Amino acid sequence: MGKEMEGVQAAGDYTPEKLFHELDNEPDLKLDNDQLERIASIVNAYKGNIKSHLIEQQEKKTSWADRLADNIAKFGGSWAFILLFSLFLVIWMTINFMSFAFDKPPFILLNLILSCISAFQAPVILMSQNRQASKDKQEAILDFAINYRAEQENMELKAMLDRLDQRLERIEQQGR
Repeated sequence: MGKEMEGVQAAGDYTPEKLFHELDNEPDLKLDNDQLERIASIVNAYKGNIKSHLIEQQEKKTSWADRLADNIAKFGGSWAFILLFSLFLVIWMTINFMSFAFDKPPFILLNLILSCISAFQAPVILMSQNRQASKDKQEAILDFAINYRAEQENMELKAMLDRLDQRLERIEQQGR
């Protein structure tokens, strides 16, 4: 790339218009694979920064109660919970089938405990799902915005390539 082009990139005010201006003034300048990879990495870094900023914003807005609900929902929907709870039920029933039982069959106290756990766990899981749906909606909007901008940039690049192609044809015709 030319020295002007490197200076523009280093200054941080690199725009598609300046790229087109540089290409328009230097018809023998073309992008090689390294430069295209660098452009792709810049786009990926830009997208990553937006996503990390969005996640950071969501974490700042999240209260301790929301984080607690997320952790409870995460644990309540795991195999660890199922295995631990199954173990708890087996131990409870085993103890209460013995002679020193404190909750004889039909396990009324166990039913009360299970009902209370269900009564608290269901709304907590729903709160967590609502928050996740809100996050998903924000990410979908962000993805749409990024895709829309990428489509605009692609259309701009196509227009630039068409102009360069026309200019190249004119130069070839003048050379004949």
